[in-house]
Amino acid sequence: MTERGPETSDADTIYVFAVCRDPDPTDVVGLTGVSDDSAVSTLSLGTLTAIVQTVRAADFTDEAWQARLSDQRELERYARAHHDVVSAVAARCPTVPLPMATLYHGERRVREALGEEADRFRAALRRIAHHAEWGVKVYAPPSTRVDRDARDGRDARDGRDARDGRDEREGRSDRLERDRRDDPHDPERAPARQVASADRTRPAPGAGLAYLNRKRGAQERRERGQNEALRIAEAVDAEVGGLAKASRRLRPQPQAAGERRVQVLNATYLVAEHRAEELARLTRTLRERTGARIELSGPWVPYSFVGEV
Repeated sequence: MTERGPETSDADTIYVFAVCRDPDPTDVVGLTGVSDDSAVSTLSLGTLTAIVQTVRAADFTDEAWQARLSDQRELERYARAHHDVVSAVAARCPTVPLPMATLYHGERRVREALGEEADRFRAALRRIAHHAEWGVKVYAPPSTRVDRDARDGRDARDGRDARDGRDEREGRSDRLERDRRDDPHDPERAPARQVASADRTRPAPGAGLAYLNRKRGAQERRERGQNEALRIAEAVDAEVGGLAKASRRLRPQPQAAGERRVQVLNATYLVAEHRAEELARLTRTLRERTGARIELSGPWVPYSFVGEV
C-alpha cells in the first residue's frame, strides 16, 4: 500500500495510521502523530474512516526512510508515535492498524487504494470488534526439589565411596611403606614408593561407571524436564485457546545473556473484552497448577489478527 518514492520536494503526502468504523472526530484531537507540521485527522472512505496525517514527502523518501531504519532511537520514536495514535483510536472504536509508514500521494489516492480493500477491512473489523489481543508466555518450571535432593544424595554417596576406597588404598600403602622403611638396603624400596604413589592417584574401583551413571542420569532428568515443560506449554495453550476467539503461536524468544529460564510458549490470543477478568483468573490457576512461570500481557490492539491489509 505504501507509495514512497525518491522525490525530495516539499510536496505533501498522506500518512495513514489505521482504518476504523464510526470514529468520533474528537478522538484524534490532541494526538501528535509522526509530525509536528500538521494535526492527526480523519478521512471518510464511505462506510469506513481512515486516520491520517499530512506529512512532508521529503521526510519519507526511500533514502530518508532507510536512514531512519538504521537509527534505533529514531525508529523507536516513530514506532511509538504510530502506536500511540492507533491505540487512542482503538480504545474508542473497532480499528484495523496499518503498517508503520503507510503513505499515499494525496487524499484521492488514499480513497482509491483503501477503497479497493474495503471488503477486507470490513471483515477484519467484524472479527476484532469488542476484542483485544493478549500475550501469554510460558517458561519451563525449575527442577523439582525431589530431583535435586536425589541428585545431591547420589553425588554425596559417590563422593563417600571414592573417599572410602582412597582411604583403604592409602592405609595399605602406608603399611607397605613402613615395612620397607625397616630395611634401608632393600632394593625394592624405591619401586615400592612408586607403587604407593601410583596407588594413591589410581581412581576407586567403579568410579568411572559411577561417573557415567551420573551423566546418564543428568541427561535423563533434562529430557524429562523438557518433555514436562512442553506438556505444560501445550496444556496452557489449549486452555487459554479455548477461552479465546482466535490464537497464534509465535516463535519463542531467545534467552537473554545470563537468563536461566527457558521459554516454551510464546502465543497471542484474541479475547472478548468481557472475558478479560476470566483470562486473568485462568492464568493464575494455571500458574498454581503447573508451577511454571506464566506471563500475561495486554490488552493490546489486535495487530496479530487483522490479516494482511
